[in-house]
Formats: sequence, structure tokens, C-alpha cells
Amino acid sequence: STMFLVGLSGGIASGKSTVVAVLRELGCAVIDADVIARQVVQPHSKAHQQILQHFGTEILLENGEINREALGNIIFSQPEKRRLLNSITHPEILKEMLKQVLKYFVLGYRYVILDIPLLFETRRLTRFMKYTVLVYCDPPTQLARLMKRNGLGAAEAEARISSQLPLDEKRKWATHVIDNSGDWESTRRQVLRLHARLEDSLDFLWARLVVGSAVAGLGGLVFLLLRHFIS
Repeated sequence: STMFLVGLSGGIASGKSTVVAVLRELGCAVIDADVIARQVVQPHSKAHQQILQHFGTEILLENGEINREALGNIIFSQPEKRRLLNSITHPEILKEMLKQVLKYFVLGYRYVILDIPLLFETRRLTRFMKYTVLVYCDPPTQLARLMKRNGLGAAEAEARISSQLPLDEKRKWATHVIDNSGDWESTRRQVLRLHARLEDSLDFLWARLVVGSAVAGLGGLVFLLLRHFIS
């Protein structure tokens, strides 16, 4: 294959959406696991029907969609229910992610970014990634941004941050780190450098040589044919 996968993750209020916006602006292929997770549980889908069978219709909104907050309250207080939900949704999410990866492969993209919030928590998907990228920011900045963004007090914001794997822990597992502790321009420069490194990855040197040789050989053949017919 001439395409590889890059896993992207972060933490609450670390600025992952900022990095993804820059990557999309650069024309990168980005697959958002959160978006897919919402898509696969839409009404009339296989996962939607299975969730209703196990969790009941009381978790539905008036339009038939699943009330994510109500379902979240159930699974966070009951680990066995969380495992059940994951067993229903994860296969559908992975199936859709694979379809999108194959689409980008056919379109000829050099690499595909998989935006997965719990990439470093589960660690199961990291083995499929050539590289992993963490969007990092220092703890005081993360706390201040979360308080401002969600209108939270310090204690509540700290509780939400502590419910996740610390960014400093995730940093140990990442092959690349985007430090989003500073301003937007600093983050943008780091994303541009990362993109350039991935585009110029030696993983593709052999592919470029093969394609280059094939194009050169085809060009030579066309030249000889043209000479033959013109003469």
C-alpha cells in the first residue's frame, strides 16, 4: 500500500478541533470517529434498533433519535451497560471508518488521519497507525480553557479533566506532539511542519520510484510509437 494511517487524539479543551481545522484547510483526509458514532445510531440503522432492544424507548427524543445525554447517564453509572453499548456500536463505527479509509485509498491520498478521542485510552487501534499525534496543552491552560469554554467552576472543570487519562501520560505514547499551549499561529506552524513531514515520509520513497519509473517507461514507449507513425 502507498497510504498509511495517522491516529490523532487529545484531551478535553486541549484544542484538537483547532488542529483538525488546519489539517482540513490543508486538504488532508480526516475521518472523525465522533461524527461516525452519531451517524451509525441514526433511526432505522442496525445499531439504533439494537440499542432500543436493550435500553428501551425512554432514551429516545421526540424525533426518534437517541438522547445521548440520557443514554450517557445510564452507561456511566453502569459499566456493564457501557460494555453492552460498545459491543453494539463499535463494530458499526469500525466498519464505517474502514469504508472511508478505502475511499481515500482509491482517491490516492498519501495518508489518512483518524480523529479518535479515546485513541490512547483503549490502545487497541494504535497498532494500525503508522504514527500517532497528540494535541497537547499544559494543565493550567487546559483548566482555564475548559472553565471559559463551558462556564464551569474550577472544581467541576478539574473533575472533568481528571476523568480522562492525563495528557502527560498520553504524551508518552504519541509519536508526534502538537503543543497547543500557545497562540493559534504557533499551533498552525506546528501542524504545517507535521504535514510536510508526513507528505515527505520515506515510507513512500519506493512508491515514488516505482511510479516514476513506470511513467518514464510509458513516456518512452509513447515517444517510440509516435516516431514510428510519423515516419
